[in-house]
Amino acid sequence: MVAARLQEYGLDGRGSYGELWSRGGPDASLCFSGANLVPLRGTHDDLRAFAQRAARGPRVCSSVVGRRELALPLWELLADHWGPARELRPEQPLLALERTAAAAAPDLRVRRVRPEELEPYLAAAIAMFTEEIGVDPRAGDGGRSYRRRVSALIESGRAWARFDEGVVVYKAEVGSLSRRTGQIQGVWVHPERRSAGLGTAGTAAVANAVVASGRTASLYVNSYNDVARRAYAKVGFRQIATFATVLVD
Repeated sequence: MVAARLQEYGLDGRGSYGELWSRGGPDASLCFSGANLVPLRGTHDDLRAFAQRAARGPRVCSSVVGRRELALPLWELLADHWGPARELRPEQPLLALERTAAAAAPDLRVRRVRPEELEPYLAAAIAMFTEEIGVDPRAGDGGRSYRRRVSALIESGRAWARFDEGVVVYKAEVGSLSRRTGQIQGVWVHPERRSAGLGTAGTAAVANAVVASGRTASLYVNSYNDVARRAYAKVGFRQIATFATVLVD
């Protein structure tokens, strides 16, 4: 996510909707501060400096997320200022797929969403977000900002879905796209169509599209989501690291 933003906007914080922090140079320590607070590298002293920087002003992020060995210690340093956490997800396998899925057949009906399909896709995206995060994304401004975000994903060709009789039964997005990696997010299957293999086949289709572009397909998943983990394993994803996410109010 951070690489994608920097490659699109450069170091201009106004365009990238965030800032990069470093203590001693980016090769030694690095943290992205935006909609998410993402520690990228550093020692415990570096994390302490990032926490102090974050705590000095009003909180602008909705979560602390990143590699488990960095995100959790950073949260411990911030908890007295920002806590308590609304939800802690301490173990999220980070998965990657470098080549076309061989073990799972892709769903050929999964395709890019068209701009005129915004309304049914938006309804599915709201259902997914509410189920996954526990918060209605329309809260606060009546859904205007979330609608713009979903519309932008569709316009950029990064929203994928299968429609059956006009209803979204599978959806996913390539939320961040750097030169090397496409991060898949928002994977969702309609409740009435679950346990039918749509998640596996749909994700294989999206992952194959990312790989066909010359990139690695990546995603992270909650450790307790056994159904999703089995589906991603069938596609061929392998774990390369462990993330953690702290959701804050």
